[in-house]
Amino acid sequence: MAGNEFPQDAHKDPLADPLHETPHGAADERAQWRGLQGDVEGLADVAAERGRGLLDAARLQAQTYVEQRKSDAAQSVHDLAQTIRSSGRDLGDKPNVRAFFDSAADGLEQLGSSIERRSLGEFYSEAESFARRAPVAVAVGTFVAGLIAARFIKSSSLPPEAADGDARDSFRA
Repeated sequence: MAGNEFPQDAHKDPLADPLHETPHGAADERAQWRGLQGDVEGLADVAAERGRGLLDAARLQAQTYVEQRKSDAAQSVHDLAQTIRSSGRDLGDKPNVRAFFDSAADGLEQLGSSIERRSLGEFYSEAESFARRAPVAVAVGTFVAGLIAARFIKSSSLPPEAADGDARDSFRA
């Protein structure tokens, strides 16, 4: 026999040669697939757990941010109420006007306290119920806000007027 001939009874790897299956090789292959499936399921579980952890951390950070902004807004409303109340005190000789300022300050203090007490979910559900009760008012408010935003954008995009003439003169040839 020449040196490049292989013996007929050499053992072949069942994964390398799929046509050569023995009962023992098929069992090994099934065991490897089960092991691989278990590894993939384990990786999926770890990824899902890490995803839940990231989601929980993001939710906590968002809640903390919202609570801080809510607290800042409530403090601003309280400060405005104090400013209005002190402005009313300066009008000591006009009791009707002073009563108006005090009433406005009381209303603002109630609003500030309401902001502090309520959660974001309560604000959302109140806004949603108002939108359900008065959809026309919400539509009109949205339309007016859009007009105001459009005017603001339009006015901020106009070129500054030329000192010696109309701003449109700079565009003429």
